[in-house]
Parts: sequence; structure tokens; C-alpha cells
Amino acid sequence: MLYAGIAWTADGYDVEVIDAGGNPAAAPARWGAERLPELTQWLTTLGRESGLPCSVVLESTNGLVDGLLTAAGLDVHRADPWVLPERPDFGSVPARLLADLARTDLTSLSPLTAEGGGQTGRDDDYHGGIRRSEEMESALTRAGRCFRHGPRDRQEVALTFDDGPDPVYTRQVLGILERYEVRATFFCVGLHVNALPDEVRRIREAGHSLGNHTWSHPFLPDLSARQFRLQIERTSDAFERSVGETPTLFRPPYGSRTPEALGELLPDGPALALWDVDSWDWARPGPEKIAKTVLDHARPGSMILMHDGGGDRRESVLALPAVIEGLLERGLSFVPADSLRTVAM
Repeated sequence: MLYAGIAWTADGYDVEVIDAGGNPAAAPARWGAERLPELTQWLTTLGRESGLPCSVVLESTNGLVDGLLTAAGLDVHRADPWVLPERPDFGSVPARLLADLARTDLTSLSPLTAEGGGQTGRDDDYHGGIRRSEEMESALTRAGRCFRHGPRDRQEVALTFDDGPDPVYTRQVLGILERYEVRATFFCVGLHVNALPDEVRRIREAGHSLGNHTWSHPFLPDLSARQFRLQIERTSDAFERSVGETPTLFRPPYGSRTPEALGELLPDGPALALWDVDSWDWARPGPEKIAKTVLDHARPGSMILMHDGGGDRRESVLALPAVIEGLLERGLSFVPADSLRTVAM
């Protein structure tokens, strides 16, 4: 058996792979965030060539790589805070520590599935955080700084894409949007904004809007207020470097919320942009099912959640023309996400 630990950093990912005896099975490697497909292929090849299955472990604050890894058929586990030492405020524990934890106590880790994604098995924490956040979320909503859809009396919808930019799928999405002359909003993660500034500029120059989606796509209940603030601030800084502007919208990974996180948004941070239509494209149910889900649930004012990064998004790309055509046939027009908030207020 091989055990691979993947740690996220300000620049990308550190990876260490060990065997059952704790010996290095490959030289420690650092991968830029733009090279996730190569990293996935490398781990897949390493297991195949060694003839040993490879179990990959990452932290709950790293929600950007599990989609590609599970799609490649790798065995992926998540290390939750209660099995780890204290993390730094920005970044995860060392990759070697994660690999050793998998080798010595794999049963303490949570196996991830394509259907459950990075929060597999954390439903109680997810819903508990949302319940605890209700009062603060209401305060944000009253202040016009939280919304999940726009007014229902206008024939407008917002098409949004999370987890990019991706070196392959974002360009494919942009090509389809250009063909239909549709504007969308891209909620990008800081690691990818930092690694792929040209792709962010490509999105902006095509007339689309941008949103902050944290740095490493963490599960928010596992962050302190300071850790959350750094995720937002570092991502905003990366946007400023790449396109000279800071997004005014924030979307939490998985839609998770906590009072500690929302407290950082109250004073002068970005508005909280949720959604009312989840395409479920992240679960890869097939392009026809993705399109049907959107068209069955969308109505005037809807904010539609899709993905251009964070995994294998071929099905999302294939579903997109049917989604756009179906909504256009209803007489709906596409607007940036923030337009729904502005009109609603």
C-alpha cells in the first residue's frame, strides 16, 4: 500500500508518498495549482507502476483536489481537525504528517465519494453551522448583503460557476458563453487565481463578473475567524494582482456558514451570494441530468450554481448549451449575480 499526503500552501500543493514501512516511495514534490491534472496523473501512474494501491489523504481545509482524484479512481480520505495537530493560520499541516496518519491510522480518516464531495460525512456539522448562523445571516440580508436569488417579477437569471479558473474547462465554458452572448459570474478560488492570472483576465475581458470563493475551498466550520479572514483577504489580493479589482461578492464553499465566518463579512466585507438552483454537476450525474435539474428548478430571479473547476467538469461543459437554450426559450435573460442583488434592493 502507498500513502500520499497532499498539503496546500500559498503557492500550490506539497505531496509526499510513503510505503507501508514509512519509507519514501517517491521524492517529495511541489505542484503549482495550475498542474492539478498532472498531479492526479502522477499519483495514478505511481500506483499502477508500483503495483500497489495508493491511498490519498488531505485536510478538510483543502477542497480543490478531491474531485479530480476521485474521478481518476483514486482512494481519497479526509483528515478532520480532531485527528490533526493545530494547523497554521494559512496553509495545512505538512504533507508527510498526512501520509503518516494514513499509514498508521487510516480508519480515523473519512473516505470521500464523488457524490458526497469534500464534505462527505460532515452533514451534521454543515447543517449545525447554518442553524447557528441564521441570526447573522438575517442581519446580512436586511442590510442587503446576503441573497440567494433576485426578484421574481423580472425575467432575469444569473448563471454562476464555482471553483475555477481551470486551465481546460474554464476556456470551454467561456467559448460556449461567447457563442450564446451570455454573461455569467465566476466565483474563483485564490489558489487558482494566483496560479492562473491570465485565465482570470480572460474571464474579465470577456465581460463576465468575478466573485471570491476563498483560497483553498475549506469546510468553513473547521476554520477560526482569523483563518477565514485570511482566506478572503489573500484571495482578494490575488484578484487585485491579476485584474486590478476586488470582488464585491463572496460565495462560501459548499454553501457552509458559521457565525464566526459571517462575522467577518458584516463590517465592510463582500456580500454573501448563495443560490437557489443547484445543478448538482459536481456529482457528475450526466449532462442530460444536469440540464434537466437546472431547467426543472429555475425561474425568474434564480441564481444557478454550476462549476468550471475543482474536478472533472466535462459533463458541466456538455450540459451548458442545453441549459442556456432552455432558459432563453423561456424569455429569460442572463445578468451578473450582483445585478440580482442590486435590483432586489
